[in-house]
Amino acid sequence: MRPLQRFFTLLIALLMMLAIAPLPVLAASSAAIRAYDDAETSTQDYSGQRLVKAEFAGVKLKGANFSGADLQGAVFNGSDLTGANLHGVNLSNGITYLTNLSNANLSDAIFTSAMMLKSVFRNATITGADFSFAMLDRAQVLQLCKTASGTNPATGVDTRESLGCP
Repeated sequence: MRPLQRFFTLLIALLMMLAIAPLPVLAASSAAIRAYDDAETSTQDYSGQRLVKAEFAGVKLKGANFSGADLQGAVFNGSDLTGANLHGVNLSNGITYLTNLSNANLSDAIFTSAMMLKSVFRNATITGADFSFAMLDRAQVLQLCKTASGTNPATGVDTRESLGCP
């Protein structure tokens, strides 16, 4: 009886240790291929680069050039992209949360299934941009619909239709 009792005691102890042991947790940004912060943003030219799943958190990128960059799944969290050139970028499945895109060139860009909540698009150029299935604040959609026009050359989707403009 004693060996059986020791076995069950050991088994219970092992199970309790497993239950309270910290398990590895993947942070939301752990899939980022490259993370950029203010200390590393001396360059302002990212044009044509493959920046899939790159992470830009709290970065000042005023006037930066991302034209033609592959930004699929990239994250811009609390970043300043005022006046940036994002012409023809693919930011599908990406995130621009609390990001300032005022006066940015977003023409011919692809934002399908992107989460763009709490971002500012004041005076942004969106001719030919595709926002299909993107999540935007209602106020931003209404603002963007005032100037929305064109068809995305890569997806063939009408900008106004992708935003759900009346």
